[in-house]
Amino acid sequence: MDSVVEVADDRAPLLSSTDSSEVKRSPSDQNERLISLDVFRGLTVALMILVDDAGGKFPSINHSPWFGVTLADFVMPFFLFGVGVSIALVFKKASNKLAATKKVIVRTLKLFVLGVLLQGGYFHGRNDLTYGVDIDQIRWLGVLQRIAIGYFLAAMSEIWLINNILVDSPLSFVKKYYTKWMIAILLSSVYIGLLYGLYVPDWVFQFPSNNPTLSIANSGLGEAVQCGVSGSLEPACNAVGFVDRLLLGEKHLYKNPVYKRTKVI
Repeated sequence: MDSVVEVADDRAPLLSSTDSSEVKRSPSDQNERLISLDVFRGLTVALMILVDDAGGKFPSINHSPWFGVTLADFVMPFFLFGVGVSIALVFKKASNKLAATKKVIVRTLKLFVLGVLLQGGYFHGRNDLTYGVDIDQIRWLGVLQRIAIGYFLAAMSEIWLINNILVDSPLSFVKKYYTKWMIAILLSSVYIGLLYGLYVPDWVFQFPSNNPTLSIANSGLGEAVQCGVSGSLEPACNAVGFVDRLLLGEKHLYKNPVYKRTKVI
């Protein structure tokens, strides 16, 4: 009997240690990266470099001037997709929502400020005789700034609108994510409603003078753009451009469109 008890005592710690190893993950497992997402990010960066360097020589892979889609037009959506997947992995089960929110706000501000520094007009060409930045013409919403805004909204949704419902059926999937779907449908409906229903009045396009000491506002150079329509998708009279000019001002918009920097062979 004593030998049986001793064997049982010897086996008990082994069984308990085995069970604990099955339940608890090692630190290396917890910090394990999603390799497929890292590969996707790397390919997206490579694609960005390709279209930026070769797009001027090969218009077929450069950004589409307006209608249509080319290879370059997938770069920013790919970045946004990677950001969304990362948010879902990091914040799906945030134990401290306030701490997670603070982390998101700090990252959003960093990304937005970095975008203003890189794309706001601080950097000039090597042959330019100018330096610094004109605050009256700084570009507030470049690519990085827009990604920062999208990251903030998606992260807040993931942190505060998630629930703990176990997904084991199509109905439970709908219950778990219905709030997010409602917000997505609402935002899409507002966007489509403004795009096709907002009235765009006539406006004056002002372009810079060749005289660097003469500001755009005082140059007197401009061209009347006749719109007076709703639902137009053309470059000059669409609702998106009207809202940008109304909220940001024409001088703070992108000044180097694809048709301007494409080299004709």
